[in-house]
Amino acid sequence: MMKFIIGILFLIPVSFTSYWLVCSFLFILCFLFMIFVNVDWFFCHITYCLGCDLLSYLMMILSFWICALMILASTKLLKLNFYYKLFSFVVLTLLLSLLITFYSLNMFLFYLFFEISLIPTLLLIVGWGYQPERLEAGLYLLFYTLLFSLPMMLVIFNCFMKGTLDYYSMNFQLNFYFFICMNMVFFVKIPLFFLHLWLPKAHVEAPVSGSMILAGVMLKLGGYGLMRFLKFFLLNGAFFSMLLVLISLFGGVVVSLICLRQSDMKSLVAYSSVAHMGLVLSGLMTFSIWGFNGALILMLGHGLCSSGLFCLVNFCYERSNTRSFYLNKGQINLIPSLSLWWFMFSSCNMAAPPSLNLLGEICIINSVMFYSSLSMVFLMLLSFFSASYSLYLYAFSQHGHAGAGGYCFSSGFLREYLLMLLHWIPLNLLILKSDFLFNL
Repeated sequence: MMKFIIGILFLIPVSFTSYWLVCSFLFILCFLFMIFVNVDWFFCHITYCLGCDLLSYLMMILSFWICALMILASTKLLKLNFYYKLFSFVVLTLLLSLLITFYSLNMFLFYLFFEISLIPTLLLIVGWGYQPERLEAGLYLLFYTLLFSLPMMLVIFNCFMKGTLDYYSMNFQLNFYFFICMNMVFFVKIPLFFLHLWLPKAHVEAPVSGSMILAGVMLKLGGYGLMRFLKFFLLNGAFFSMLLVLISLFGGVVVSLICLRQSDMKSLVAYSSVAHMGLVLSGLMTFSIWGFNGALILMLGHGLCSSGLFCLVNFCYERSNTRSFYLNKGQINLIPSLSLWWFMFSSCNMAAPPSLNLLGEICIINSVMFYSSLSMVFLMLLSFFSASYSLYLYAFSQHGHAGAGGYCFSSGFLREYLLMLLHWIPLNLLILKSDFLFNL
């Protein structure tokens, strides 16, 4: 495992020489990682404070894939000669911090690189964002995460006083107050409804690469942290879980209604992330195998689908210089080949087969309904409104009368179709090999 981390370290100087070489090597490292690393649900490839199981393995592959696609999506920086070497350096630094976060077996090491990964993300938003409001969005992201992560550090110090900070050596239960302090930062990161206000701001002001990494991996850090640490709170977490399931499902319904009132395409995709991750949190809080597996599958599916939708919104923005629905109507008349990708990703966003989102939502809906039959009303509304805003996103942007200025748009570049294909293939074909997730 260390050879991949060292490979990225050696790739950092290359970022100042060749933009495309970095992109190519990231794809090669990703494929080598999938070939040479064999893992199961138990920890393996263990070195000092570092180790890997299937959960961290899947998150690390997702990080590799999304970071390579980020560089592929940001070639406009190369054309404009806008600090593209520094951009490659920031992406590689972010990837390195994410890999060590997922690879760590020590609570303090996890916390350290969890916080370090915030710095490159903040640089992406503030350095390569579009509007002056990106400074406010960066402050929201920074202070929400830092404020709610301080209690987690106190819990880590308390666990150190008990003798160990290694996951596999900890066999004690922590009380209710520690449950709140430990998991609050993960609730912000997922994000839980009422703690989600930083997410739409950060997404709307971020460049396409920032939105891709936020939706693809950074939100998954919250789910990963909960999956790692919930075993220490089984008794107290079960006492608190009903309230969290209720807030997650209710928040998902409310945010879905907010999506139907959006006039900004990027804002709609950002709010839809809150609704989907609310479903992930409700599945985790049932403390069941089905909920755990469903949350993991939905996190992978949402990371690929939401990242692809942000790329599609960016394609429209690069042509029309606006993300407004009203000025981007009738795209099917102008760019019919991209309309096919809009349809496929919108259908994946509403969990149509054969996407990973469908399998994840089936598992989560089963686990939540067995947990509480009263949740069926919220699940019905959430599924209905999820399809509604996905159809709204597709129909309003692709159909209707196209503006007169739109006829000068290019019909699409090979890079754009390759980018969409590399999002769509794992999103829809991984369901054929979903059996390894259920070998518990």
